[in-house]
Amino acid sequence: MTLVWTKFVICAALIGLAGPALTRYGDIIARRTGVSRTWIGLVLLATATSLPELFTGISAVTIANAPNIAVGNVLGSCLFNLAMLALLDLLQRDEPIYRRSDQGHILSAGFGVVLIGIVGVSILLARDGTSLGFFSIGAYTPIIFILYFIAIRSAFVYESQRPSPAQIAEDKEGISLRAAATRYAVAAAVVVAAGTWLPFVGLEIAEVMGWRTTFVGTIFVSLATTLPELVVTISALRLGALDMAIANLLGSNLFDILILAIDDLFYTRGPLLSAASPVHAVTAFAAVIMSGILIVAFLYRPATRFHGTIGWVSLSLLIVYLLSSYAVYLHGH
Repeated sequence: MTLVWTKFVICAALIGLAGPALTRYGDIIARRTGVSRTWIGLVLLATATSLPELFTGISAVTIANAPNIAVGNVLGSCLFNLAMLALLDLLQRDEPIYRRSDQGHILSAGFGVVLIGIVGVSILLARDGTSLGFFSIGAYTPIIFILYFIAIRSAFVYESQRPSPAQIAEDKEGISLRAAATRYAVAAAVVVAAGTWLPFVGLEIAEVMGWRTTFVGTIFVSLATTLPELVVTISALRLGALDMAIANLLGSNLFDILILAIDDLFYTRGPLLSAASPVHAVTAFAAVIMSGILIVAFLYRPATRFHGTIGWVSLSLLIVYLLSSYAVYLHGH
Protein backbone atom coordinates (compact mmCIF):
# COMPACT_ATOMS: atom_id res chain seq x y z
CA MET A 1 0.00 0.00 0.00
CA THR A 2 2.85 2.40 0.85
CA LEU A 3 4.56 1.72 -2.47
CA VAL A 4 1.50 2.44 -4.61
CA TRP A 5 0.78 5.72 -2.79
CA THR A 6 4.45 6.68 -3.18
CA LYS A 7 4.07 6.18 -6.94
CA PHE A 8 1.00 8.41 -6.90
CA VAL A 9 2.84 11.17 -5.02
CA ILE A 10 5.76 10.98 -7.48
CA CYS A 11 3.37 11.31 -10.43
CA ALA A 12 1.62 14.25 -8.80
CA ALA A 13 4.95 15.94 -8.00
CA LEU A 14 6.25 15.57 -11.56
CA ILE A 15 3.06 17.04 -13.00
CA GLY A 16 2.99 19.79 -10.39
CA LEU A 17 6.55 20.82 -11.29
CA ALA A 18 6.27 20.49 -15.07
CA GLY A 19 2.90 22.27 -15.32
CA PRO A 20 4.11 25.71 -14.16
CA ALA A 21 7.17 25.35 -16.43
CA LEU A 22 4.87 24.71 -19.37
CA THR A 23 2.94 27.84 -18.51
CA ARG A 24 6.02 30.00 -17.97
CA TYR A 25 7.66 29.14 -21.26
CA GLY A 26 4.36 29.04 -23.08
CA ASP A 27 3.80 32.59 -21.87
CA ILE A 28 7.23 33.65 -23.19
CA ILE A 29 6.50 32.01 -26.55
CA ALA A 30 3.24 33.91 -26.70
CA ARG A 31 4.98 37.23 -26.02
CA ARG A 32 7.62 36.55 -28.63
CA THR A 33 4.94 35.75 -31.22
CA GLY A 34 2.61 38.62 -30.25
CA VAL A 35 -0.27 36.59 -28.83
CA SER A 36 -2.58 38.56 -26.50
CA ARG A 37 -2.62 37.90 -22.76
CA THR A 38 -6.34 37.08 -22.82
CA TRP A 39 -5.69 34.46 -25.49
CA ILE A 40 -2.95 33.05 -23.26
CA GLY A 41 -5.38 32.46 -20.43
CA LEU A 42 -8.22 30.96 -22.48
CA VAL A 43 -6.28 28.88 -24.98
CA LEU A 44 -2.52 28.63 -24.42
CA LEU A 45 -2.54 28.27 -20.63
CA ALA A 46 -5.64 26.11 -20.68
CA THR A 47 -4.13 23.79 -23.28
CA ALA A 48 -0.73 23.62 -21.58
CA THR A 49 -2.11 22.87 -18.12
CA SER A 50 -4.49 20.25 -19.56
CA LEU A 51 -1.73 18.17 -21.16
CA PRO A 52 -1.70 15.76 -18.17
CA GLU A 53 -5.39 15.00 -18.73
CA LEU A 54 -4.73 14.45 -22.44
CA PHE A 55 -1.91 11.93 -22.08
CA THR A 56 -3.45 10.28 -19.03
CA GLY A 57 -6.66 9.72 -20.98
CA ILE A 58 -4.95 8.36 -24.08
CA SER A 59 -2.81 5.91 -22.10
CA ALA A 60 -5.83 4.91 -19.99
CA VAL A 61 -7.93 3.89 -23.03
CA THR A 62 -5.09 2.33 -25.04
CA ILE A 63 -2.44 0.74 -22.84
CA ALA A 64 -4.27 0.37 -19.51
CA ASN A 65 -7.74 -0.35 -20.97
CA ALA A 66 -9.32 1.70 -18.18
CA PRO A 67 -12.11 3.80 -19.74
CA ASN A 68 -13.49 4.80 -16.33
CA ILE A 69 -10.10 6.28 -15.42
CA ALA A 70 -10.16 8.39 -18.61
CA VAL A 71 -13.76 9.61 -18.23
CA GLY A 72 -13.47 10.14 -14.47
CA ASN A 73 -10.21 12.05 -14.95
CA VAL A 74 -11.77 14.51 -17.41
CA LEU A 75 -15.05 15.11 -15.59
CA GLY A 76 -13.34 15.18 -12.20
CA SER A 77 -10.92 17.79 -13.52
CA CYS A 78 -13.85 19.91 -14.71
CA LEU A 79 -15.34 19.77 -11.21
CA PHE A 80 -12.03 20.59 -9.56
CA ASN A 81 -11.40 23.52 -11.91
CA LEU A 82 -14.76 25.04 -10.96
CA ALA A 83 -14.16 24.38 -7.26
CA MET A 84 -10.83 26.23 -7.56
CA LEU A 85 -12.79 29.42 -8.20
CA ALA A 86 -13.96 29.20 -4.59
CA LEU A 87 -10.30 29.01 -3.54
CA LEU A 88 -9.55 32.12 -5.61
CA ASP A 89 -12.41 33.89 -3.88
CA LEU A 90 -10.98 33.00 -0.48
CA LEU A 91 -7.54 34.28 -1.47
CA GLN A 92 -8.98 37.53 -2.83
CA ARG A 93 -9.53 39.30 0.46
CA ASP A 94 -10.79 42.76 -0.55
CA GLU A 95 -13.95 41.77 -2.49
CA PRO A 96 -15.47 38.72 -4.22
CA ILE A 97 -13.75 37.77 -7.48
CA TYR A 98 -17.13 37.63 -9.25
CA ARG A 99 -17.52 41.37 -8.68
CA ARG A 100 -14.14 42.22 -10.24
CA SER A 101 -14.10 39.70 -13.07
CA ASP A 102 -14.91 40.42 -16.70
CA GLN A 103 -18.43 39.46 -17.76
CA GLY A 104 -16.93 38.04 -20.94
CA HIS A 105 -16.29 34.85 -18.96
CA ILE A 106 -20.00 34.12 -19.36
CA LEU A 107 -19.25 33.10 -22.94
CA SER A 108 -16.77 30.34 -22.04
CA ALA A 109 -18.86 29.25 -19.03
CA GLY A 110 -21.93 28.97 -21.27
CA PHE A 111 -20.11 26.84 -23.82
CA GLY A 112 -18.89 24.73 -20.91
CA VAL A 113 -22.51 24.06 -19.90
CA VAL A 114 -23.32 22.91 -23.45
CA LEU A 115 -20.27 20.65 -23.86
CA ILE A 116 -20.42 19.04 -20.42
CA GLY A 117 -24.19 18.65 -20.75
CA ILE A 118 -23.73 16.73 -24.01
CA VAL A 119 -21.37 14.34 -22.22
CA GLY A 120 -23.82 13.82 -19.35
CA VAL A 121 -26.73 13.10 -21.69
CA SER A 122 -24.59 10.73 -23.77
CA ILE A 123 -23.67 8.74 -20.65
CA LEU A 124 -27.33 8.39 -19.68
CA LEU A 125 -28.32 7.35 -23.21
CA ALA A 126 -25.57 4.73 -23.26
CA ARG A 127 -26.87 3.36 -19.97
CA ASP A 128 -30.24 2.63 -21.63
CA GLY A 129 -28.55 1.02 -24.62
CA THR A 130 -29.04 4.02 -26.90
CA SER A 131 -25.50 4.55 -28.13
CA LEU A 132 -25.43 6.38 -31.44
CA GLY A 133 -22.20 6.29 -33.38
CA PHE A 134 -20.30 4.93 -36.32
CA PHE A 135 -17.56 2.30 -36.27
CA SER A 136 -16.11 2.65 -32.75
CA ILE A 137 -16.71 6.40 -32.43
CA GLY A 138 -19.64 7.94 -30.58
CA ALA A 139 -21.89 10.46 -32.32
CA TYR A 140 -21.02 12.98 -29.61
CA THR A 141 -17.33 13.07 -30.64
CA PRO A 142 -17.65 15.11 -33.88
CA ILE A 143 -20.22 17.34 -32.14
CA ILE A 144 -17.74 18.08 -29.34
CA PHE A 145 -14.97 18.87 -31.85
CA ILE A 146 -17.22 21.28 -33.76
CA LEU A 147 -18.58 23.02 -30.64
CA TYR A 148 -15.11 23.39 -29.14
CA PHE A 149 -13.76 25.23 -32.16
CA ILE A 150 -16.93 27.33 -32.34
CA ALA A 151 -16.36 28.27 -28.68
CA ILE A 152 -12.72 29.23 -29.26
CA ARG A 153 -13.62 31.16 -32.41
CA SER A 154 -16.43 33.00 -30.61
CA ALA A 155 -14.09 33.93 -27.76
CA PHE A 156 -11.48 35.16 -30.25
CA VAL A 157 -14.03 37.34 -32.05
CA TYR A 158 -15.37 38.69 -28.75
CA GLU A 159 -11.89 39.57 -27.47
CA SER A 160 -10.79 41.09 -30.79
CA GLN A 161 -13.67 43.56 -30.60
CA ARG A 162 -12.47 44.87 -27.25
CA PRO A 163 -9.50 47.16 -26.58
CA SER A 164 -6.33 45.22 -25.77
CA PRO A 165 -5.45 45.32 -22.04
CA ALA A 166 -2.03 46.42 -20.87
CA GLN A 167 0.60 43.77 -20.32
CA ILE A 168 0.53 42.49 -16.76
CA ALA A 169 4.28 42.22 -16.38
CA GLU A 170 7.29 43.04 -18.45
CA ASP A 171 9.45 40.24 -19.79
CA LYS A 172 12.79 40.72 -18.03
CA GLU A 173 14.13 37.20 -18.45
CA GLY A 174 15.63 37.74 -21.89
CA ILE A 175 14.88 34.17 -23.00
CA SER A 176 14.85 33.71 -26.76
CA LEU A 177 11.97 32.11 -28.63
CA ARG A 178 14.12 29.07 -29.46
CA ALA A 179 15.22 28.57 -25.84
CA ALA A 180 11.66 28.97 -24.59
CA ALA A 181 10.39 26.44 -27.14
CA THR A 182 13.09 23.93 -26.11
CA ARG A 183 12.32 24.24 -22.42
CA TYR A 184 8.61 24.06 -23.18
CA ALA A 185 9.22 20.76 -25.02
CA VAL A 186 11.21 19.35 -22.08
CA ALA A 187 8.44 20.23 -19.64
CA ALA A 188 5.89 18.69 -22.01
CA ALA A 189 7.94 15.46 -22.13
CA VAL A 190 7.83 15.24 -18.32
CA VAL A 191 4.07 15.71 -18.40
CA VAL A 192 3.73 13.02 -21.07
CA ALA A 193 5.78 10.53 -19.02
CA ALA A 194 3.93 11.19 -15.76
CA GLY A 195 0.56 11.29 -17.50
CA THR A 196 1.20 7.92 -19.15
CA TRP A 197 2.22 6.35 -15.84
CA LEU A 198 -0.67 7.79 -13.83
CA PRO A 199 -3.57 5.53 -14.98
CA PHE A 200 -1.55 2.42 -14.11
CA VAL A 201 -0.95 3.82 -10.64
CA GLY A 202 -4.68 4.57 -10.45
CA LEU A 203 -5.51 0.95 -11.24
CA GLU A 204 -3.09 -0.21 -8.53
CA ILE A 205 -4.71 2.12 -5.99
CA ALA A 206 -8.16 0.79 -6.92
CA GLU A 207 -6.95 -2.80 -6.44
CA VAL A 208 -5.09 -2.20 -3.17
CA MET A 209 -7.81 -0.06 -1.57
CA GLY A 210 -10.74 -2.07 -2.92
CA TRP A 211 -12.18 0.96 -4.74
CA ARG A 212 -13.73 1.07 -8.18
CA THR A 213 -11.85 2.80 -10.99
CA THR A 214 -14.74 5.27 -11.30
CA PHE A 215 -13.96 6.74 -7.88
CA VAL A 216 -10.17 6.64 -8.35
CA GLY A 217 -10.35 8.36 -11.73
CA THR A 218 -12.76 11.06 -10.60
CA ILE A 219 -11.01 11.95 -7.35
CA PHE A 220 -7.33 10.97 -7.23
CA VAL A 221 -6.23 10.94 -10.88
CA SER A 222 -8.15 14.13 -11.69
CA LEU A 223 -6.64 15.83 -8.62
CA ALA A 224 -3.10 14.99 -9.75
CA THR A 225 -3.63 16.04 -13.36
CA THR A 226 -5.26 19.32 -12.24
CA LEU A 227 -2.26 20.39 -10.18
CA PRO A 228 -0.87 22.55 -13.04
CA GLU A 229 -4.14 24.50 -13.20
CA LEU A 230 -4.01 25.02 -9.44
CA VAL A 231 -0.43 26.32 -9.42
CA VAL A 232 -0.89 28.48 -12.52
CA THR A 233 -4.17 29.95 -11.28
CA ILE A 234 -2.74 30.97 -7.91
CA SER A 235 0.35 32.41 -9.62
CA ALA A 236 -1.80 34.48 -11.96
CA LEU A 237 -3.83 35.80 -9.03
CA ARG A 238 -0.64 36.82 -7.23
CA LEU A 239 0.38 38.73 -10.36
CA GLY A 240 -2.91 40.60 -10.26
CA ALA A 241 -4.15 38.79 -13.37
CA LEU A 242 -7.55 37.70 -12.08
CA ASP A 243 -9.20 37.42 -15.49
CA MET A 244 -6.29 35.35 -16.80
CA ALA A 245 -6.70 32.97 -13.85
CA ILE A 246 -10.46 32.58 -14.43
CA ALA A 247 -9.99 32.21 -18.20
CA ASN A 248 -7.42 29.47 -17.57
CA LEU A 249 -9.88 27.43 -15.48
CA LEU A 250 -12.87 27.85 -17.79
CA GLY A 251 -10.72 27.29 -20.88
CA SER A 252 -9.32 24.13 -19.27
CA ASN A 253 -12.87 22.79 -18.91
CA LEU A 254 -13.53 23.34 -22.61
CA PHE A 255 -10.28 21.60 -23.55
CA ASP A 256 -10.95 18.77 -21.09
CA ILE A 257 -14.19 17.89 -22.90
CA LEU A 258 -12.27 17.98 -26.19
CA ILE A 259 -9.86 15.50 -24.59
CA LEU A 260 -12.82 13.19 -23.98
CA ALA A 261 -13.55 13.24 -27.72
CA ILE A 262 -9.87 12.57 -28.48
CA ASP A 263 -9.91 9.65 -26.04
CA ASP A 264 -12.92 8.28 -27.92
CA LEU A 265 -10.89 8.25 -31.14
CA PHE A 266 -8.19 6.16 -29.45
CA TYR A 267 -10.64 3.78 -27.77
CA THR A 268 -11.22 1.06 -30.37
CA ARG A 269 -13.64 -1.16 -28.43
CA GLY A 270 -16.67 1.03 -29.16
CA PRO A 271 -17.89 4.49 -28.10
CA LEU A 272 -15.98 5.48 -24.97
CA LEU A 273 -18.97 6.74 -22.99
CA SER A 274 -20.77 3.43 -23.61
CA ALA A 275 -18.01 1.71 -21.62
CA ALA A 276 -18.11 4.31 -18.82
CA SER A 277 -19.98 3.89 -15.56
CA PRO A 278 -23.38 5.69 -15.37
CA VAL A 279 -22.23 7.38 -12.16
CA HIS A 280 -20.09 9.70 -14.29
CA ALA A 281 -23.36 11.42 -15.25
CA VAL A 282 -23.53 12.67 -11.65
CA THR A 283 -20.14 14.35 -12.07
CA ALA A 284 -21.12 15.80 -15.45
CA PHE A 285 -24.37 17.35 -14.26
CA ALA A 286 -22.70 18.60 -11.08
CA ALA A 287 -20.24 20.48 -13.33
CA VAL A 288 -23.19 21.85 -15.33
CA ILE A 289 -24.82 23.09 -12.11
CA MET A 290 -21.57 24.71 -10.96
CA SER A 291 -21.12 26.41 -14.35
CA GLY A 292 -24.69 27.71 -14.10
CA ILE A 293 -23.95 29.13 -10.64
CA LEU A 294 -20.93 30.91 -12.13
CA ILE A 295 -22.98 32.44 -14.94
CA VAL A 296 -25.42 33.81 -12.35
CA ALA A 297 -22.51 35.19 -10.32
CA PHE A 298 -20.88 36.90 -13.33
CA LEU A 299 -24.20 38.59 -14.13
CA TYR A 300 -25.37 39.36 -10.59
CA ARG A 301 -21.89 40.29 -9.27
CA PRO A 302 -22.59 39.69 -5.54
CA ALA A 303 -20.75 41.82 -3.02
CA THR A 304 -21.63 40.19 0.32
CA ARG A 305 -19.62 37.55 2.16
CA PHE A 306 -20.29 35.37 5.19
CA HIS A 307 -18.22 36.77 8.04
CA GLY A 308 -16.09 38.57 5.48
CA THR A 309 -14.49 35.35 4.20
CA ILE A 310 -16.60 33.55 1.61
CA GLY A 311 -19.65 34.46 -0.46
CA TRP A 312 -22.73 32.40 -1.25
CA VAL A 313 -21.46 31.69 -4.77
CA SER A 314 -18.21 30.09 -3.63
CA LEU A 315 -20.00 28.26 -0.82
CA SER A 316 -22.49 26.85 -3.33
CA LEU A 317 -19.66 25.69 -5.60
CA LEU A 318 -17.96 23.88 -2.72
CA ILE A 319 -21.21 22.22 -1.58
CA VAL A 320 -21.98 20.88 -5.07
CA TYR A 321 -18.39 19.68 -5.45
CA LEU A 322 -18.37 17.85 -2.11
CA LEU A 323 -21.82 16.29 -2.58
CA SER A 324 -21.00 15.00 -6.07
CA SER A 325 -17.63 13.63 -4.88
CA TYR A 326 -19.36 11.87 -1.99
CA ALA A 327 -21.91 10.36 -4.39
CA VAL A 328 -19.12 8.99 -6.58
CA TYR A 329 -17.34 7.70 -3.46
CA LEU A 330 -20.47 5.84 -2.28
CA HIS A 331 -20.77 4.20 -5.70
CA GLY A 332 -17.11 3.27 -5.89
CA HIS A 333 -16.35 2.24 -2.31
